[in-house]
Amino acid sequence: MISVIIPTYQSPDYLDLCLKSVFEGQKNKNEIIVVVDGFYELNKHVLDKYPDVNILDLGFNQGLPVATNWGVYNASNEYILVVNDDNVFPKNWDIDLEPYLSKKVVVSPNQIEPNPSMFKQFEIQNLGKNPSEFNLEEFWDYAQSIKLEQSDNTGSTLPFAMHKLDYLAIGGWDIMYPSPHVVDWDFFLKCEYVGYKMDRVYATHFYHFAGASTRLTPEQNAESNRKENLAHQFFANKWGQLAKHNPNNNSKLLDF
Repeated sequence: MISVIIPTYQSPDYLDLCLKSVFEGQKNKNEIIVVVDGFYELNKHVLDKYPDVNILDLGFNQGLPVATNWGVYNASNEYILVVNDDNVFPKNWDIDLEPYLSKKVVVSPNQIEPNPSMFKQFEIQNLGKNPSEFNLEEFWDYAQSIKLEQSDNTGSTLPFAMHKLDYLAIGGWDIMYPSPHVVDWDFFLKCEYVGYKMDRVYATHFYHFAGASTRLTPEQNAESNRKENLAHQFFANKWGQLAKHNPNNNSKLLDF
């Protein structure tokens, strides 16, 4: 059994599709945790449709790192899976992931994204850029057709699954980051630093709407960009010259 952590903010339509796919796509009865990072009323009509969801309401917007940590801290199962609310789960996602789960291993299932995508490993296929035009059955069929029983060491992307105690041992996500950007890279660097294996598996593919799910007003965009720039600065100050970028797979690594 897996505990799924889904932080959410202001994307109820994407959250609805995410929850529909996680429940209809699973074989086992996994624990599904939605952490509402502010804007509970905006998401209430979606959450009311899924009585089996464990809802954690932060009360006000505290940021993705806090929401992710809070979801993991409240997870009941041995293994956790952290996803974005604009991810769509493939059919049989849980039984396809389980063979790869192990202590001190971070598992990133590969993803399908519409263009543009920054990740060379991702399958590029436009199955929809918003929930209203997305066909779940079509996605499930396509994801099934590209399954490969193989993995490599180019992990370090969301979604990711790992042992809960391993997550706690490295302190989870750094809540000092002022935006959701870069904090995931910071987390994966910490995992690498303590020697966790970073696996990408191709036995299951999640769909990701990526930037299509984040449509902001010009004012919101300006504030988001400001916080993203601060996050990059914080990242550079924290890791300095130790952090290197691999342009072949867009991952960051530690160089001693």
